[in-house]
Amino acid sequence: MSDNQDLTALTATLRALEESILDPAVRSDPARMRALLAPGFTEFGAAGRVYDRDAIIAALASEGAKVLRRARGLKVQLIAPGAALTTWRVQREDGIQTLRSSVWQQQADGRWLMVFHQGTLAARDDEGTL
Repeated sequence: MSDNQDLTALTATLRALEESILDPAVRSDPARMRALLAPGFTEFGAAGRVYDRDAIIAALASEGAKVLRRARGLKVQLIAPGAALTTWRVQREDGIQTLRSSVWQQQADGRWLMVFHQGTLAARDDEGTL
């Protein structure tokens, strides 16, 4: 398999994982979220809070109204063997847009786990960036 084919396959894998985290059924299920986030996971949230794995799982499980989210512009960059950076934009049904970045690490069993995530509110005039 060529490097280009490898990146295409990796992009498809990580896109599916990122999009699964946007699914309200996954977000609200602690067991499913635990299966996606590494034990040492850290998130810098769009509102300025820092979450560890347990805190973000609890926060997502207690989300009230389930706001639909749509991902677009996902880009994947291999940053080291077994480590990848995803960058993308999320449009919420309530109009809020965020820029997202995640670092994923491949485990010995081949699964990819998210080790870091950051969400930042998107400026309204930067539509072309992602």
